[in-house]
Amino acid sequence: MNIAELGIRLILSFLTLLFLTRVMGRKEISQMTFFNFVSAIALGTLGASLAVDSTLSIRNGVLALAAWTLFTLVTGLIDLKSKGVRKAVEGSPKVVIRQGNIMDHELKKLRLDLDALNELLRKKNVFSIKDVDYAIFETDGTLSILKKEAKQPLTKEDRMKATPAIKQYPIPIPIIEDGRYNEKHLQQYNINKEWVDQQLVQKGIQSSANVFYAELQTDGTIFIDKMDGPQDESPRVH
Repeated sequence: MNIAELGIRLILSFLTLLFLTRVMGRKEISQMTFFNFVSAIALGTLGASLAVDSTLSIRNGVLALAAWTLFTLVTGLIDLKSKGVRKAVEGSPKVVIRQGNIMDHELKKLRLDLDALNELLRKKNVFSIKDVDYAIFETDGTLSILKKEAKQPLTKEDRMKATPAIKQYPIPIPIIEDGRYNEKHLQQYNINKEWVDQQLVQKGIQSSANVFYAELQTDGTIFIDKMDGPQDESPRVH
C-alpha cells in the first residue's frame, strides 16, 4: 500500500466514522453502557481496519461500517420499545445504599469494593456514607445519590412551605413507563393499581396507555407526563 492510498484510507475512515457516529447519536458517547462499549470498540476496530489493512477493500470496509451502524440503530430502536431487551442489553441500575444501609450483596455482584464506593461518593462531594440515604449504581458506571433529608440544601420551595410534606416513600418511584405499569415497583412498594387508575381518571386520562411516564413522589403525589406532553400532579395518597 503506497502513501497516497494510505492517505485516502485515513481520510475516508475518519470522515466515515465521524458521519456514522453522528447518525448513531449522542448517547453512544454520553452513556457508556455495556452495549455502547462493545459498539464503540467494534466501530473503532472496523475504522482502523479500513485505514491501514490493505487486504480489506475500501468498498467492503465502508459497507462493514455502515452495516454495523445499521445494526446498532436497529438494536437501539428495539431497546426503546422493549424493556426486557433494554435490561438484557444494557443491564439495570443497582441500589448499593438503601435507607442509609450498604447493600453488601449488591456490591459483591457488581465487584465494587468499599474503597471504590467511597471514591464515587467523593466525586459527588459526599465524604461520609452516613450522609447518604440512597445510592444507585447506574448502567453507565456512574453513581447517583440522594442525601439524607437533614443533609440536603434548603430550597426556595422548602422555605415557602408552612409545614414540610410528610414523606411516605423513601425516593420517587416510577410506576408507569411508555404506557405500561412497572409491576415490580407496584409490588415492591405495595402501591394499589386501582388507586393509580382512579388518579388518572380524575385527571381526564382513561388509560395508562395514554401516559408516557408517571412517578409517585415521596409525599404521595403522582407526577404525570402524558403521551402528548402535558404534565400534571395528582392529590396525595390518603
